[in-house]
Amino acid sequence: MKPHITNILFLLLLFNLNSQVINKLEEEEMSLYGGEMYRIKDFPSSYVAKRNIDIWVPSNYNDNKKYSVIYMHDGGALFGKQTSPGLFGSKWKVDEVATKILNQKKVKDFIIVGIYNTGMTRWNEYFPKKSYDYLNENFKDSLNILYERNRFEIDLFSDEYLKFIVKELKPLIDKEFAVYKHPEETYIAGSSMGGLISMYAAFEYPEIFSRAACISTHWLGVGRNIDGVYDKRVPLSIFDYMKDNVPNSKTHKFWFDYGDAEGDLDSYYVEYADNVNSIFNENGYDYTNFKNIRYPGEKHNGRSWNKRLDQILEFLLKP
Repeated sequence: MKPHITNILFLLLLFNLNSQVINKLEEEEMSLYGGEMYRIKDFPSSYVAKRNIDIWVPSNYNDNKKYSVIYMHDGGALFGKQTSPGLFGSKWKVDEVATKILNQKKVKDFIIVGIYNTGMTRWNEYFPKKSYDYLNENFKDSLNILYERNRFEIDLFSDEYLKFIVKELKPLIDKEFAVYKHPEETYIAGSSMGGLISMYAAFEYPEIFSRAACISTHWLGVGRNIDGVYDKRVPLSIFDYMKDNVPNSKTHKFWFDYGDAEGDLDSYYVEYADNVNSIFNENGYDYTNFKNIRYPGEKHNGRSWNKRLDQILEFLLKP
């Protein structure tokens, strides 16, 4: 549940946020391909649970210049050479791709802020709460019963999670790192449920995020129902929310994609591609500011996302 604090505790929390310790990680702690990593351990919040924040900067990072900034979800799955048996099967190796395209001068200078998830409540923070309100009340009741039966927390914290990013994390990054503060150079990205919350962030805060990369976006939203199938009412409710809240095509850019490997989770997204296309095409978007790309044979994992990450970053950061 959203934490409740008194005014005095809130003031103390603000003091702590403004005095966060930002530690540079040694090579053996992260084993990067390139660049340098800084970490804020257990970043406190008045909105959501505390978590680690990793800030990746290129090797030639210089306080005397300005950088675009990408906020990315699932921070623990993004950086480093080591494979990971946890979320998504392996790390994305984002630092490797970022280093290569920067060296090739294909993109503007940028840094990446990796926001760790909270494990068991990841879904609660990443599912767009306002789209849930588009569901029929009886259907929501049935979902609540199913989730309670499986001892799964049904409360949604996505609005609070976005407030944490916008009101607490971004001000600190703006203060401590040499980044542009305006929306034209502030982006957000993630995969799976992280893709869903990236869309939601740009839709809810178009004045903060001008570009979003929504990779293998989990349009299904929730797990299988009691009959073992994904209920289509959930993705359709997400699309209904999107239709009512599309940001201005003159100021925003969106990247979506999906694989289609048989039997893989990504293959379930194929049937919803037309829904996504129509929402953006009917609101002034075209090939210059909107992508929704199908990658034949690719899967729902870090290895597949790594293969196309250069294209994604080039789309977001084209000079």
